[in-house]
Amino acid sequence: MEFLDYPVLKFIWWLLLGVLLIGFAIMDGQDMGVGALLPFVGRNDNERRVIINTVGPHWDGNQVWFITGGGAIFAAWPYAYATAFSGFYWAMMAVLWALFFRPVGFDYRSKINNPLWRSSWDWLLFVGSFVPPLIFGVAFGNLLLGVPFHFDDDLRSFYTGSFWGLLNPFSLLCGVVSAAMIIFHGAIYLALRTEDVVKKRALQASTIALIVVVVTFSLAGLWINLGIKGYSMVAGSYLPAAAPDPLHKQVVTATGAWMQNYQQYPLLLVIPVLAYLGFILAWLLAKNGKAFAAFWSSALGLAGVIATAGVAMFPFIMPSNTDLRSSLTVWDASSSEFTLKVMLVAAVIFVPIVLFYTSWCYRVMRGKVTSEHIRRNDHSAY
Repeated sequence: MEFLDYPVLKFIWWLLLGVLLIGFAIMDGQDMGVGALLPFVGRNDNERRVIINTVGPHWDGNQVWFITGGGAIFAAWPYAYATAFSGFYWAMMAVLWALFFRPVGFDYRSKINNPLWRSSWDWLLFVGSFVPPLIFGVAFGNLLLGVPFHFDDDLRSFYTGSFWGLLNPFSLLCGVVSAAMIIFHGAIYLALRTEDVVKKRALQASTIALIVVVVTFSLAGLWINLGIKGYSMVAGSYLPAAAPDPLHKQVVTATGAWMQNYQQYPLLLVIPVLAYLGFILAWLLAKNGKAFAAFWSSALGLAGVIATAGVAMFPFIMPSNTDLRSSLTVWDASSSEFTLKVMLVAAVIFVPIVLFYTSWCYRVMRGKVTSEHIRRNDHSAY
């Protein structure tokens, strides 16, 4: 691994963390999208049980992507982990409290045959599925705007913002983009796993979600290009191979600076184009009965949206709007070279295992979930 010098390792882990984030959006995103649609696509108890059981065998396994992503950020970018999880503390707590409703909701919802009991859990499952992607989008919007934090000379981070300060117009728009694309993905998954009236309503929901995604993603792009000050490092003020030290660089801001990477490498414009094509093609395929291809096209759309933002920000991870030089980048916020190498070996071994096992599970439990299936397995189904 001599060819993997320190700067290359830093870049590889930027790519790998992007892959983990995209994997989380695709795999756990389908579960959250389905949960967010539950009270609206399912009009009676049997239909809602059909919807829940499309993700029932997989939702807990898909949480691996969320846990692994958080652990990878902790190990690869410790400065970013410490600053983000302290600065976004209440937002992260809101995510965790919302996620608490999912395991208990899935397990307890059908234990008691009482309409009020089941309806209450249905709405709690909606909260647990809708709130996390919304807050994740809001958090990412704040990263693009810059976060109010700084480091002192001992590299202790201090967050000077508030929870309510996170809820600004641009970040809320990003939250809508995030929630809408997850709901669209969930609707396409329902079209793949259900039939008859549930499938019909899922396709109707996908049309609404597609319009919201395309409109809000476009508005966010225009806002970033024309109205938001992006961040860039002054040439020669940083060394990719240097030891982690966020304070040894010069950072400037300018309107449209987040478009620099696209201007310097025009081929990268393919990424946002793939986001549009992925979602639109997924909708067309689903409407024409090709739900399996539609699901992976939707996954391409999710990857396009996430990669669009990631490429725009590179090499920044967490910019500071109160002390520009404290802004965290891939080059100065990463762990040591030894840590990144050990993590890379672990990733090369275990990520393929996770992918193989997940694929096997989906293959074994493939097929449509029907009302008849729920009636035959009334005591074992969710």
